[in-house]
Amino acid sequence: MDPLFTETGVFLALEGGEGAGKSTQAALLVDWLEGLGHRVLLTREPGGTEVGKILRHIVLDNSTGELSPRTEALLYAADKAEHVDQVVLPALADGAIVLTDRYVDSTLAYQGAGRHLDPGEVEHIARWATSSLRPHLTIILDIDPAIGHTRFEGADRIESEPLEFHQRVRAHFLELAAADPEHYLVTNGEDAAEQIHMAVRAAVEPWLSQASS
Repeated sequence: MDPLFTETGVFLALEGGEGAGKSTQAALLVDWLEGLGHRVLLTREPGGTEVGKILRHIVLDNSTGELSPRTEALLYAADKAEHVDQVVLPALADGAIVLTDRYVDSTLAYQGAGRHLDPGEVEHIARWATSSLRPHLTIILDIDPAIGHTRFEGADRIESEPLEFHQRVRAHFLELAAADPEHYLVTNGEDAAEQIHMAVRAAVEPWLSQASS
């Protein structure tokens, strides 16, 4: 499927492994953009819709236990389909800046590389679910999983996967970025939060002319 980059609004995605600091960077980016007078929608996957909240519980709660990798991939795809149709596309059509904490790349990295599923098959499902909508810019907060896992307590179902799983996830994020550098920023998640934020601002700024204030 051909990639689709919306001509209205600005679509940004934050990606990265566990403990990379996505929540901190999302908050800093939203504050900066709103300070410039832009309308910003901060959302997340899974869980950015009412249906998504139910799906988030299923895929992340430890009580769910082991799922077939294909089942897991389809649950994430269902969340994405609802999220794009009900939240992302309407906001973009209105000229807003949409910042999503995780998007298609997470499915490709976690459910594809992490679960040893065929990357092409997983991508086809994820792109179909999102009508091939791509972010103008994907920001990857790269961090060694061994370090990232020291930054939080209490692991959910995905966070609890062994280190080798998260190493495969990290490697795939970097492969995706290397294949399309025009639409990616890779930052070192171990850097100071303000240093990362300044790099993110510099990468986001060229896209802001597409947003309505």
